[in-house]
Amino acid sequence: MNVTRHFSDTRTGEGRVRFLLGSGQVWLVAEGPGWHHESVHATLEDAATFLAAVSNVPQRLYEQAVADLERQAHFDGAA
Repeated sequence: MNVTRHFSDTRTGEGRVRFLLGSGQVWLVAEGPGWHHESVHATLEDAATFLAAVSNVPQRLYEQAVADLERQAHFDGAA
């Protein structure tokens, strides 16, 4: 059974960024007022790098999402 789990979930007043793991893939889901983005990546690193290219993601949300992702990766031993 394939289970998808939230690896990192960042919420600010500007939007939300989630990194979801499952089936050997990483889903990047980002959303905010008036915009939504979803993409699938091979690794967390690829998804985090791609997040920088999502033009609707405000800088503050991007920075917080990357910091949360790094903290969770360190906590999980995936760094």
